[in-house]
Amino acid sequence: MGLLPGSAPLSDREKGMSSEFIARAFDKSDHSSPARFIWSHIRRHPVVGLLMVFGAFSNAALASVVPYLIGQAFNVIIAGGGMKRVASLTLAIVGSQLGRGVLQFMRNFSSETFAQRIERDVRDELYASLLGKSMTFHDFQPVGEIMARVTNDVRELNLMMNPGLNLILGSGMFILLPLVVSPTIHPALILTPLLFLLAYVLIQYHYVSSLHRVAQEVRASFGRMNARLAETLDGIEVVKGTAQEKEEIRYFGGLVDRVRDRIVEQGDIEARYFAILLLGLATVGGFLHALILYRAGAINTGDIVAFMGQISLFGFPVFTSIFAFSRMASGYASAERILNIITARTDLDQNEGGYQAPMRGAVTFERVDFGYLDERQILHDVSFNIRPGQTIAVVGQTGSGKSTLAKLINRTYDVDAGRVLIDGVDVRDWNLAALRSQISIIEQEIFLFSRSIADNIRFGKPDATQEEIEEAARKAQAHEFIMSLPQGYETVIGQRGVTLSGGQRQRLAIARAFLTDPRILILDDSTSAIDSATEDRIQKAIWAAARGRTTILITHRLSQIRWADHIIVLRKGRVVAQGTHEELLNTSEAYRRIFARYEGPVTRPDAAQGERSPAQGLD
Repeated sequence: MGLLPGSAPLSDREKGMSSEFIARAFDKSDHSSPARFIWSHIRRHPVVGLLMVFGAFSNAALASVVPYLIGQAFNVIIAGGGMKRVASLTLAIVGSQLGRGVLQFMRNFSSETFAQRIERDVRDELYASLLGKSMTFHDFQPVGEIMARVTNDVRELNLMMNPGLNLILGSGMFILLPLVVSPTIHPALILTPLLFLLAYVLIQYHYVSSLHRVAQEVRASFGRMNARLAETLDGIEVVKGTAQEKEEIRYFGGLVDRVRDRIVEQGDIEARYFAILLLGLATVGGFLHALILYRAGAINTGDIVAFMGQISLFGFPVFTSIFAFSRMASGYASAERILNIITARTDLDQNEGGYQAPMRGAVTFERVDFGYLDERQILHDVSFNIRPGQTIAVVGQTGSGKSTLAKLINRTYDVDAGRVLIDGVDVRDWNLAALRSQISIIEQEIFLFSRSIADNIRFGKPDATQEEIEEAARKAQAHEFIMSLPQGYETVIGQRGVTLSGGQRQRLAIARAFLTDPRILILDDSTSAIDSATEDRIQKAIWAAARGRTTILITHRLSQIRWADHIIVLRKGRVVAQGTHEELLNTSEAYRRIFARYEGPVTRPDAAQGERSPAQGLD
């Protein structure tokens, strides 16, 4: 079974074999830690990143120029200098700020571009990773929780970059510039900026550590809330049908309250932000220090103005870091949640170097055991052979493992023991794409996308022509009802095909299978929602499509069972009988019970006239 989010980190070899599908564009991502993951995405955009850093530095430098020039102007005025010098200093201030505005535009444009590109890359990587996870992984993951990570958590990474990282870079420059400029006024004046920097780093370390824990809880509680929402909306018909709206509202309200409580807790930490107190102390301490130096004759009035202007620059990092570090903490927590999905080990790999060849269609099960959970086996010691081009039927009671058996053929799941072979090659040794592209499964639960009918039919063959689509629809007895729709093949159907009847959905799924022309066709009770008249027409189409290919029918339809070349009877995950229809009627009590259940009493071929088998189901 696959490991779920939170599992141990993978080795290099395991990473290479951890996914059914791997997007090679993301090979350079570092998944060893959230920090390295973020950095690996940042370094993909060096030009934009450098522009952002340069913009942050120039913004702080030009902001630092203003108090320095104002101090110079004070000295000129106090000394009784001419207004020409003051005017030139004034023009220098105006020019510096015009330049600062242009550079700020470049910085903000670069940072937003930077953030949007990283959000795009991470979302693409996460989406590709989800497509690559095995069904074992998806079986245990709530869709709403996954959606929260793909949408909200990835968005948090965007906000972490801009305004988060953008403000931190900018505020960092505003802290460093006073350290550089103050000693040029007087060497002793470096004391206050240096003490401020040391205290600021300690305060921010404590602040970010506290925020990180709460940010993780905020993201986790939001994920649980989103999972419940998605589940309830998916099952809205059941909720309404059982009049459970009030109960669902009550439960969902509790989840919303938990999200609120975590966000309030985060706000409480932000409210106790000691850096604001530190700014006040730095302002008072710096002014007192400057006065002492002034009284000692070490500096003049203009120097005090210039120095206090430098200290005032600390106001920007103090007030923006409340928000910026909150964004960083949330983004880092989101990166951890995203990595938990990307690095979660799955139990299948795409096996790019595996066997590839046109299939003949021979299928062999050799003593196969399988269970979705280790402690609960579904199939036990299953063995049988299917010759190329043969049509077989798999029958048995509900829960006997019929559908599970079909999903082992195309490696939707891998066996726990034994082997499944196609054309004599273990399916685990096949190239996964080559294997699945030649097998088509039409399941009981038909899934259709919220797209046009034509797009749904051509899903397995995107380059199919309109003529090919219509021919497949005719074979599946779907063309007539499609043409009766307002826009024909361009009619957009609702999510999961809810605007169509069950029989119409199944006919579209059969058309999709016909279009891909698979070498192995598996129909998992695919005509269960079709009326008898339509079934007769589809039955002929199925037999026509079955010629020359291996066809596996999982069905309760007796008409289909009789037509099969070979029949396999499952009971509680074991093969209890197999053979032709006539052979099984002669030799298998379990098989006779199936016919007794669905068709009424059946005369034993070897029994005296009038003797009947009991009308019992396959129990």
